[in-house]
Amino acid sequence: MRLDKFLKVSRLIKRRTVAAEACDAGRVTVNGRVAKAGAQVKAGDVIAISFGDKTVTVRVKALSETTKKEDADSMFEYV
Repeated sequence: MRLDKFLKVSRLIKRRTVAAEACDAGRVTVNGRVAKAGAQVKAGDVIAISFGDKTVTVRVKALSETTKKEDADSMFEYV
């Protein structure tokens, strides 16, 4: 699954365009490497997102093309 789509579906970032812009600006890393929006994400990957002076780090648990709002947090766990 594409990184920008995962960020949107898991609701870590609300809009896919915002997720793509964050990736292109170099604020998102996958397994320690800066990743573009089209980077492939798989279960077990560690994603770090920089929001201003704060960084959110999560581990991908599951991938799903769509999900309900209540189930979105089951796609990742905070590290």
